[in-house]
Amino acid sequence: MNRSLVGALSALLLGGATLVGAGAAPATAASPAKAPAKVSAEAPAKATAKAPKAKAVDFTGTVALSNCSGSVVRTPGSADSDPALVLSNGHCLESGFPGAGEVIVNQPSSRSFTLLTASGGRAGTVRASKVAYATMTDTDVSLYQLTSTYAQIQSSYGIKALTLSDSHPTQGSAINVVSGYWKKIYSCNIDGFAYRLKEGDWTWKDSVRYTSACDTIGGTSGSPVIDPASGKVVAVNNTGNEDGGRCTLNNPCEVDQNGTVTVRQGINYAQETYSITKCVTTGNKIDLNLAGCVLPKP
Repeated sequence: MNRSLVGALSALLLGGATLVGAGAAPATAASPAKAPAKVSAEAPAKATAKAPKAKAVDFTGTVALSNCSGSVVRTPGSADSDPALVLSNGHCLESGFPGAGEVIVNQPSSRSFTLLTASGGRAGTVRASKVAYATMTDTDVSLYQLTSTYAQIQSSYGIKALTLSDSHPTQGSAINVVSGYWKKIYSCNIDGFAYRLKEGDWTWKDSVRYTSACDTIGGTSGSPVIDPASGKVVAVNNTGNEDGGRCTLNNPCEVDQNGTVTVRQGINYAQETYSITKCVTTGNKIDLNLAGCVLPKP
C-alpha cells in the first residue's frame, strides 16, 4: 500500500527527485497533449471532429492528512448545506488498518485535514466529526464527515468540493492522481481493471490499473483519481507492487476469474468510487441499505 512514508522519502532522496513546492503550480497538472490527427486532403477541414477539451486539474478540493492524501468530495445529489465529506483510504485511518472483513461506520473522530489551494498552498484546516464509513474489504476507502458544510468551506476558503462520478471509469481514459501530501500530480491513463487485487490479508474488487507513468509512492494513498475530461473523481489511489512480490504487503497481485495470478512489478492501482454514490442519501448520510448500494456492511 502506498503508505510507507519513510520508504518513499528514502526513494526520493536516493533518486534525487524534486518535490513540487507547496506554493508552486504543478508542472504535471494536465495530461500531455496528443498530436493532432492528420486531415485527409480530400476531406474539408470543417469535417474534422474536435476532441473534448480536458479541464485543468489542480489541487482544488484536495487535502493533506498526517500520513496520506485525500479530498473533499460530494455526490451528484449532495446539497451545499450538507456536512462535507473527506475521501481517503481505509488504510489511512488514524486507528490503523481495518482487518479483513471489518467495516467501520459512524466512529467518532476529531481528525484535522490541511485544505489546499489550487496551487497546492495551505488554505486552512478542516476537522472531522466522525468516520462515516471505512473498510479495506472489497475496496479500500474511508469517508470522514466534517464539522463544516460545503457552503461554509467555500465561504471561508473559496474552495469547492470535487464531485464523485456516478459511473464506472473507462479503460484507456486519461487520469490525474492528485496527492495533497506530496503536492504532486501524476498523469497517465487507465490501463485496465483487475478482477481481484490481493495484498496480504485484503482483497479488492474491480480495481483500476494505471499505465506506468503514474509511479505513485508512499503518502499518495487516498489521492483522488480525476478524469480531466469531466473533472470528476473516478477512483481513490491506494497501492502498487513495489518489488515484484506475490500478493504480499506492498506487493499486490491480480487474480482473474479463473484464479490465475499475475504480478506487475512497478504498477500502481486505485479503487473505483462510483459505488459510493449509490450509498449516500439525504444530508450526506451513508445508508448501506439503499437499493444499488454494494459497499460491504458491518
